[in-house]
Amino acid sequence: MLINLFTVDAADEAGFLEAFKAAAEIITKQPGFISMQLHRAIGDSPTYLNYVVWESTEAVRAAFTDPEFLAKLPAYPSSVVASPHLFQKVAVPGFCTA
Repeated sequence: MLINLFTVDAADEAGFLEAFKAAAEIITKQPGFISMQLHRAIGDSPTYLNYVVWESTEAVRAAFTDPEFLAKLPAYPSSVVASPHLFQKVAVPGFCTA
């Protein structure tokens, strides 16, 4: 799973959402893509959290190095700071499985 936290200046929020949509149109068509959800922080802080479920780490890496996806990145406003991380499931006996 890829989890990406975005911080955005309030004045750039609409531009961020436009750029995100354009990039998401590419990502969601990539091999190994399963699902995606974008969340906005409650309140005045234009902070966003996006999570994308993938079949494998290799699929994530291939998608995010795809030239068509990379061509969309310059459209993000300069105030956008992304903090992506890859995660894997962890089993906790009695609570969740991996």
